[in-house]
Amino acid sequence: MNKKAVGLLSGGLDSTIAVGLMIDLGIEVIALNFTSPFCTCTSKNAGCKSHAIKAADKFGIKIKSVYMGQEYVDMVANPKHGYGRNLNPCLDCRIMMFKKAKDIMVEEGASFIFTGEVLGQRPMSQRRDAMNLIERDSGLKGLILRPLSAKHFEPTIPEKEGIVDRERLLNLVGRSRRPQMGLAEEMGIHDYPCASGGCLLTEYNFARRMKDLIHYSRIPDVRDTRLLRVGRHFRVDKDCKIIVGRDQSENERLERLSENDDYLFTVDGYEGPLVVLRGVIKDELIPITSQIAVRYSDAPKDREIPVRYKRKCDTVTTTVHARAIDDEKLIIIRI
Repeated sequence: MNKKAVGLLSGGLDSTIAVGLMIDLGIEVIALNFTSPFCTCTSKNAGCKSHAIKAADKFGIKIKSVYMGQEYVDMVANPKHGYGRNLNPCLDCRIMMFKKAKDIMVEEGASFIFTGEVLGQRPMSQRRDAMNLIERDSGLKGLILRPLSAKHFEPTIPEKEGIVDRERLLNLVGRSRRPQMGLAEEMGIHDYPCASGGCLLTEYNFARRMKDLIHYSRIPDVRDTRLLRVGRHFRVDKDCKIIVGRDQSENERLERLSENDDYLFTVDGYEGPLVVLRGVIKDELIPITSQIAVRYSDAPKDREIPVRYKRKCDTVTTTVHARAIDDEKLIIIRI
């Protein structure tokens, strides 16, 4: 066993401190930053990925970015260990991360993996029994070191073999971040994001949309998950849904994210949203989609208004006339 380790670096306070501690202990660190279709912190300038890169630069260490795409969506649709409060499969998520980290550990010739996890900080994945389960199912028994809470666990293999000095590891526990903030000040770490889950699957409204997608899709596609972030969503039948842009920025995003077979609706002569009809398109769905387009436009709601629509890949546009849908009907189909 050598003094080389792979560290999971989100860019947040805990993982950044963990990296600093391991470097102070003479460990050569290779950082891993994981992202998925459900990350809320992937902004190029202010997201956790950016903070992870900045932290790696500060410490002068190598960092690898790992994107978990369709395989992650497949796992979310059918997690072995179930969900948290909303649709967050935290145990299966951590197991997937650690399995990938294990592969990179082998590729890089490292001896163990470490994280910034703190015992008791997160209710689903940072309980003692959950941590033990994750370690077992990822095939890393004895090889996951949690330097911030190490004193609350049995010594890991690198500690037993003297690669890591256990006496210099910490005994943090619980949800308070005050001890970490004090450590950050001592280590000269100042630029870190506020503590948050960073996962859309923990958010009630997004989770509800994802549940709908899983229920009505045999195999949810990663492209469909991107669309869940945008606009208002309505389920009009088991094979089809409607997405309505809320402003010009969302209209532009819907245009980019729509597929060639999607139908695009706009109200003729009035400011309004781009409306996307996605799925198995039936003729009887054209009127209700047009009514929704009128409802969210600046057009009068008490008379029929021209609405233009076409399949995205087509050049010919069709015009129909529709009156705004009643709000009572909208409530029934809104996701």
